[in-house]
Amino acid sequence: MHPRLETAGGSRVAIHRISKGFVVPSGVYTLKPCQLKFYNTELKTPETGDVVYGRIKHIGQHSSLENRSGRIHAIHGGTTGIFVYGNRYAPDYYEAFVPEAASNSVDLIARSGIIGSVSTKNARIKDPTTIEILGYVCTEEGQQLNTIKFPLITAKQNQKKYPRSRMILVCGTTMNSGKSAAAAACCWVLSNLGYKVKGAKITGTASLKDILHMNDAGAQSFSDFSFLGYPSTYLLEEKELLHVFDTLDLKYANNPANYWVVELADGINQRETALLLQSENVKQRIHRLVFCANDAFSSMGGVEYLKQRYDLRPNLISGVCTSSPLHMREISHVIDIPIFDAMNIDLKYAGRLLLA
Repeated sequence: MHPRLETAGGSRVAIHRISKGFVVPSGVYTLKPCQLKFYNTELKTPETGDVVYGRIKHIGQHSSLENRSGRIHAIHGGTTGIFVYGNRYAPDYYEAFVPEAASNSVDLIARSGIIGSVSTKNARIKDPTTIEILGYVCTEEGQQLNTIKFPLITAKQNQKKYPRSRMILVCGTTMNSGKSAAAAACCWVLSNLGYKVKGAKITGTASLKDILHMNDAGAQSFSDFSFLGYPSTYLLEEKELLHVFDTLDLKYANNPANYWVVELADGINQRETALLLQSENVKQRIHRLVFCANDAFSSMGGVEYLKQRYDLRPNLISGVCTSSPLHMREISHVIDIPIFDAMNIDLKYAGRLLLA
């Protein structure tokens, strides 16, 4: 144990060394292993991005953690790890928030190590796994760490030069409507046609799975909001959301010969997705808009909603609906928008849709 140190309030807080054998989830992607050595036992009201050292107290919905390499660790009662406070919006899982008061127990709200207080949950899933907070991760001098203060990337310039990389924007009706599969398919098509592709996810909850799928499909680089230190984008101010979009755009989409495949999480009426879709800064960057839906009827309603609310018309329909020939038949009878089947890709046909 290190000497007790004075805090700003004058109280004395012990600094402890973190014991070996802990899991480092992908939610703290921006922090280096050398920064994860100490914690203090001060009990404080948490903020988004605050990093803590904790122990699994009860296994609920999540029984594993994803680390910064994408490896999935099985967890058990007593497993220790590094966790980060954040909000979450996930219709198929939880709505959760950073707690408004200090507590030594908190919910695990995502496999990437995001923690918070569950407000509502989908009836089809279990209650959350719970974490015992052992302390806040800090420097040897006692300064507490927050991921937002440690962005991995910064743009070398703050003005976009045109022309830029052509942006393929993927959005959808809701969570699990097939957006990530469609985004990965776009990367596969473009890379197989000889183009350099970079992939990004602008909104959602930190998880490497989706952007690693883009990388596996041919994207030469991958990134998301967690590279800027945000554990999630739920309830970020519009200015912060546009900062995420612009920073990733400036970092990865400067070459007009390349393609930038971008996914927006959740549905087109979800708060953060809506803020981006109504932004002229985002809309003017769209080269092709891919809209994903679960079924024929939601694809029809989604196309109309995009037109009425955002003055946008998709160039391609994709998503879960394309797994059913009957859904695709229904869509083709009503909507004159090409269908992009991400699971059964016709390279030449898909290339014409994305390149035109």
